[in-house]
Amino acid sequence: MQLILWRHAEAEDGGGKPDADRELTKKGRKQADRMAAWLRDHVDKKWRVLVSPAKRTLQTVEPLGFAFEEEEAVGLAASVRTVLGAADWPDGEDDVIVVGHQPTLGEVAAKLLGTTEDVAIKKGAVWWFVSRADDTALRVVIGPEDVEEEDR
Repeated sequence: MQLILWRHAEAEDGGGKPDADRELTKKGRKQADRMAAWLRDHVDKKWRVLVSPAKRTLQTVEPLGFAFEEEEAVGLAASVRTVLGAADWPDGEDDVIVVGHQPTLGEVAAKLLGTTEDVAIKKGAVWWFVSRADDTALRVVIGPEDVEEEDR
């Protein structure tokens, strides 16, 4: 099984809005476009995509163009347990992309890496894990700044 943790791209400050209603900034939309293009080159539409219902995560996944499920278990109140449970990690049959938030995604990454240290996942970045028979491997860490913008 494979699991990709994708942190939402840069979002606006609250400005009095509820946290769930915060939108991506112009920079955040570019970050989401870049990472979506990279993901489309490396995964296929067979992957299960779980997305926090927060507006900024929905906007982050939109350019990917894959079917997705809004899932509270990976949302703003998520925990390591709820994220891994929703993904059915490590024994699920489907490869899964989770589009969510810090600090939860960093906490999931820390657990998969077997550390108690804080793990910071940058805005818009992807961390790709692979479950093997007796361990977990980190396959890729890549952020929007590492992906060249497509000529449009």
